Amino acid sequence: MSPSKISGRFHSAKGAVRENIGRTIGWMGLQVRGASERAAGNAEYNTARAKGYAKGTGSRIAGKKDQIVGAVTGDRSQMNSGGLRSDKGSAVQSFNRHI
Repeated sequence: MSPSKISGRFHSAKGAVRENIGRTIGWMGLQVRGASERAAGNAEYNTARAKGYAKGTGSRIAGKKDQIVGAVTGDRSQMNSGGLRSDKGSAVQSFNRHI
């Protein structure tokens, strides 16, 4: 299963709740399982974010390449589509950048 930001956030929140309930009622097993699930959820979220950032980087580089090739060959269509692809890659990178 590929990493998902939504699933990662869900498991992180669920683990935090379980951890706090375990701490409140003094059930060490629940507290430990909750902490483990929270850590796994955070790891899944960060993995999905890194994967998205890398995908944006690939789009951005390919777009820049198309822009340059279009400029050198005089193909304005390729140059413009490369610019759009590069801009989309930058947006994907921004969305997946750590806040």
